[in-house]
Amino acid sequence: MSKEKQRREALIYHAKPQPGKIKVVPTKPYATQRDLALAYSPGVAEPCLEIEKNKDEVYRYTAKGNVVAVISNGTAVLGLGNIGPEASKPVMEGKSLLFKIFADIDGIDIELDTEDVDKFVETVKTIAPTFGGINLEDIKAPEAFEIERRLKEELDIPVMHDDQHGTAIISAAALLNALELTNKKMEKVKIVVNGAGAAAISCTRLYQAFGAQRENIVMLDSKGVIRSDRDNLSKQKAEFATSRDIATLDDAMKDADVFIGLSKADILKPDMLEAMAKDPIVFAMANPDPEIEYDLACKTRKDIIMATGRSDHPNQVNNVLGFPFIFRGALDVRATKINEAMKMAAVRALADLTKESVPEQVNITYDTTRLTFGRNYIIPKPFDPRLIAKIPPAVAKAAMESGVAKAPIEDWDKYEEELLLRSGNDNKVVRMLHNRAKVNPKRIVFAEAELLDVLKAAQIVHEEGIAIPILLGQKEIIMKLKEQLEFDAEVQIIDPRSEDSSTIRTMYADKLWQMRKRKGETRYSARVNMGKRNYFGAMMLMEGDADGMISGYSRAYPKVLKPVFEVIGRAQGVGKASTVNIMITERGPLFLADTSVNINPNAEELAEIAVMTANVGSTFGFDPVVAMLSYANFGSSNDKEAQKVRDAVKILHEKHPELVVDGEIQTDFALDQELCRNNFSFSKLAGKKVNTFIFPNLDSANITYKLLKGLNKASSIGPIMVGLRKSVHILQLGSSVDEMVNMAAVAVIDAQEREKRKKAKTGGK
Repeated sequence: MSKEKQRREALIYHAKPQPGKIKVVPTKPYATQRDLALAYSPGVAEPCLEIEKNKDEVYRYTAKGNVVAVISNGTAVLGLGNIGPEASKPVMEGKSLLFKIFADIDGIDIELDTEDVDKFVETVKTIAPTFGGINLEDIKAPEAFEIERRLKEELDIPVMHDDQHGTAIISAAALLNALELTNKKMEKVKIVVNGAGAAAISCTRLYQAFGAQRENIVMLDSKGVIRSDRDNLSKQKAEFATSRDIATLDDAMKDADVFIGLSKADILKPDMLEAMAKDPIVFAMANPDPEIEYDLACKTRKDIIMATGRSDHPNQVNNVLGFPFIFRGALDVRATKINEAMKMAAVRALADLTKESVPEQVNITYDTTRLTFGRNYIIPKPFDPRLIAKIPPAVAKAAMESGVAKAPIEDWDKYEEELLLRSGNDNKVVRMLHNRAKVNPKRIVFAEAELLDVLKAAQIVHEEGIAIPILLGQKEIIMKLKEQLEFDAEVQIIDPRSEDSSTIRTMYADKLWQMRKRKGETRYSARVNMGKRNYFGAMMLMEGDADGMISGYSRAYPKVLKPVFEVIGRAQGVGKASTVNIMITERGPLFLADTSVNINPNAEELAEIAVMTANVGSTFGFDPVVAMLSYANFGSSNDKEAQKVRDAVKILHEKHPELVVDGEIQTDFALDQELCRNNFSFSKLAGKKVNTFIFPNLDSANITYKLLKGLNKASSIGPIMVGLRKSVHILQLGSSVDEMVNMAAVAVIDAQEREKRKKAKTGGK
């Protein structure tokens, strides 16, 4: 993607369909006059009077306890420098968004138009009663140090400057693990810190808290080594001035054990790396380009442990591993501050989490057989779902033990359950989907590439590295649309009806006739069909000329399904193909089936659909808990439709005892763990969070998923076709560009899984 195009897309993203990235939504009913009377006058007077009597009641009656202010004056924004408060607002909104999606904290961005420390501090103090915590962001040094120090002293709510402490906490956890792997002691290692800004100072202080010795630390700024004989050092830099006879980075790197880079790209040279001690630890965290390229560093020193700030290399030092969860823990015990004990607890929790068995969901996301603690895995991955259940409790306990918690937690099991429930309200599945597809992109046929939205989706998957698109349609039309979209990349375009495709079209037609000559296909009809894109695309898959296909944007589902079934057909051992929709909801992803194919499946077919749907959940790293839905509960009706579901459950219990599945059960009982446990304690679903729902017929499944999508604005991934011989997925008529991109990613992952299974059968060949 060109820089100009990327620029335009970023601007459109922020401007449409509504400016900005965050909004306020009500949390209470407001439909009736009674609701409004309680929400405002006269009902609102009652909580006001209670808070007047006891200010702590503000946490009980308002949102204060879950709201963090993200505050900046725009003086040190990302790599942009001093761009001012208005220009910093998109970044602060972005930080607020991260608070919400990772820890379910409501972040409110505030941009202050002052560079005066006193005015900044006074303003924040004045508005502090509104918030449960203060996250300072993108404030230049040395003012940032003074602002944070004073606010921490003068406010009774948690305050943290993430630029200082976020990187420090994450890198300290990584450093502890790297030292363990190399059998080195924090008290003895020689550390070089290249950079002397807020993050570098905070990192070094935290390393000292874990045992690093000041005499073993050399810090450099843009002028060189910070030595005790240098003039005009700031208070913070003077703290790390060395009296050793070291003048340059080259000198500092000799026999150094650890390099911490928070400076600029390519400043660390291979000869400097070679001069380091055995098993060097290098954290090159300059963004977007590190102090030394990852591949170059690993090539230079085979014994290196390397970390960067980038997501495309192992060991990413990413602040999102820290700040949402640290504030979550602090807010949940109403901590009066974020102190050293809490930061150190977060470090230890991150370091310890890295050594635990990694959930299959994370392995799947990163297309890794098994992530294990080692040189290429010294810090958890950002998509690790365990973070919210591990880091906040550690921070909360440290707050309690250090005496700064005003609302101690008593039931830690219940607290962990609450945290896990908070983690279900974002689009982690979509991010995981795209990430996994990018690891090994496959050739995906876009059968309707003459249509603008379809081509736009193909462009996105190409530019994002999700898939390798193959475009079917008239080349002239596609080329004009590509020009309109500024889709400049060279991609394969095939017009099945053109003269250029005559040879392969004839070959495909002969193959189709051979396949279906006893099923009514003639040579003539086969040739006619091969001029149709869905037949042609399906045959590309059968002949190994593509890995997957998506179609259906412009045609009714059954019309697309017919050529797919005729050319590709069901996988061996499958009685009925079916479809699954993944609904992204506030309670997490829900797997719904069959949403598009089987009108009224019988008991055996329902059981088969349930097994295939459970496999889809497992493919995405979720443990399926399956509810077989009905209008009845466990034998309450003898009608044949309820009996059908009951029979399907019996089949599943007998043939698949390992599967957590039960029914027949009504939807509300399946969704509500307590309701199910209280009424049907005998059920395999009692007390469990159901994530997979098998409907008794197509009517109920299709209507339900479209209601969820339309009324609750739940995102949908699907329909995902299961039970076919190849990776083909049929879109719903008029799917959005995003839905098509997601389906292309599904097609890639489907093709990846098929390739893995094939290799497993053939011994890796």
